[in-house]
Amino acid sequence: MLPVSAAASPDVPAPAPVALAEHATLPDRYAAHRANLAEAARMAQEAGRTGRAAKLRAMEADGTARFLAFDGRGKGRAVEVLGDLETADRVAVLVPGSDTTLDTYQRFRAGAVALQQRLQARHPRSAVVAWLGYDTPGTVSATVLTADRADAAAAELGPFLDRLGRAAAPEARLSLLCHSYGSVVCARTRTGPEVSDMALFGSPGTGAGSAAELPTGARVWAGRGGADWIGHVPHVRLGGVGFGTDPVDPAFGARPFTAGPGGHSDYLKPGTASLDSLTRIVLGTATEAPHA
Repeated sequence: MLPVSAAASPDVPAPAPVALAEHATLPDRYAAHRANLAEAARMAQEAGRTGRAAKLRAMEADGTARFLAFDGRGKGRAVEVLGDLETADRVAVLVPGSDTTLDTYQRFRAGAVALQQRLQARHPRSAVVAWLGYDTPGTVSATVLTADRADAAAAELGPFLDRLGRAAAPEARLSLLCHSYGSVVCARTRTGPEVSDMALFGSPGTGAGSAAELPTGARVWAGRGGADWIGHVPHVRLGGVGFGTDPVDPAFGARPFTAGPGGHSDYLKPGTASLDSLTRIVLGTATEAPHA
């Protein structure tokens, strides 16, 4: 059984994204994107799209949300910071998988909040960035079987990570945490030395035959929950369709981490073994688990 693709709202009116100067401060960026978000909510409400308007108002978080990017048009894009980025020396960037849009954003954000709370308890100088910076494919669609969306996303994610490294505290460690189709995105993203770790979970594969083929010098980790349906997806690649070697297969060469018994949407739920493992990866204290 596969989850049903979430309904999108491609025709909802929204303002164009804010254009900011490269030297704009983080507080100025946050304020500008909050204002754009508020305007998108107002326009959606006036157009009778009350469901989208309510979701956008929830994203505003009563005027406290911190967005590095926001685009309310179509399925939407949003890049939100949880924590104090300027003082953080441990930064996790969450890259979501299919069916993540502004209409399903709170589900994605809940995982980011759970991770940030876990990190803060162990290392106060930490931050989480929820990166909905690409047009995710639908779970039940042809696009989820190819790397086209991932290639376009990787071209955006790589430069973003460079900028993020400059915005965080000096010598901050960045970790990429990549769920489902997001693991295909991360596997295609060229990263610099500021990215220390890349964790692939709930992954359908990456399109690469091994971790050594990925365009990164980061440590590559992989884990899958015991009840994750994606483990039953054939790990093949034919004519550009499919993503090949399973990242949790020892032959791929990733470092295994404990993911517990959870399902495809459970990796960042509070109290799970997977959340604890991902926290340790971000903090640099993780140890490899035995291969299944």
